[in-house]
Amino acid sequence: MYTTLLTSLDNGIFTITINRPDKLNALNKEVFNDLDKAMDEVYSNADIKSVIVTGAGPKAFVAGADITEFSSLNKEEAMSLAKRGQDVFFKIENCHKPVVAAVNGFSLGGGCELAMACHFRLCSDNAKFGQPEVNLGLIPGYGGTQRLTHLIGKGKSMEMQMSGLLIDANEALQLKLVNYVTPFETLLEKTTAILQTIQSKAPIAVGKIIECINVAIVSDSAYTNGKTGFEKEIESFGDCFNTSDMKEGTTAFLEKRKPNFKGQ
Repeated sequence: MYTTLLTSLDNGIFTITINRPDKLNALNKEVFNDLDKAMDEVYSNADIKSVIVTGAGPKAFVAGADITEFSSLNKEEAMSLAKRGQDVFFKIENCHKPVVAAVNGFSLGGGCELAMACHFRLCSDNAKFGQPEVNLGLIPGYGGTQRLTHLIGKGKSMEMQMSGLLIDANEALQLKLVNYVTPFETLLEKTTAILQTIQSKAPIAVGKIIECINVAIVSDSAYTNGKTGFEKEIESFGDCFNTSDMKEGTTAFLEKRKPNFKGQ
């Protein structure tokens, strides 16, 4: 079904693996097309409860964009390429199901941007992060100037992007770019354990949390429907009261038992 991805579904967790290890999993047009289709599957398949995005092999999550596609582009074509990447990454960021990056090895340029589009990140202890586009006379085009700044703050984002500086896993953890650092061998195990916990919660409420937090970090009204984060929270809080899951959750709490959420 996909030419550049490997996918598997196990206990509700859909794992998407960028599978171009000979190119350090670099992003090209085919990868974007496949990611777009894979996210359509995530949105439409009720059996998929959450998603892991990772890269094939121990060396790289995604080492960047495939620069061979850049050399012949003019301004309009470059803008179209950037918009295509941003649109796919918005589809990941705005997914109502949890999408978590398991970053193995290099996560540079477009790879760092892909990881940041996920709802949160774990990484192996050999991971490296960076936006080194300035070394090519470029800037990030798939949302890196915005998401990196939201995640680690203006000063460090400015330094990393203007210098092309790479950071290791420990600094990424200190900067809160990632939530956890693990050995490569246990990266997927740790990621899976977190998603299993999330999958035990009410799916509609989880989706509303994603929506509200995204509003908190996005100022563009095109993505917030003109609502402030607080207004969106009020609306989403009310929406939860119309769900069977909310009634089940509160009843289970009062009856001192585990809730049985059904996403309704």
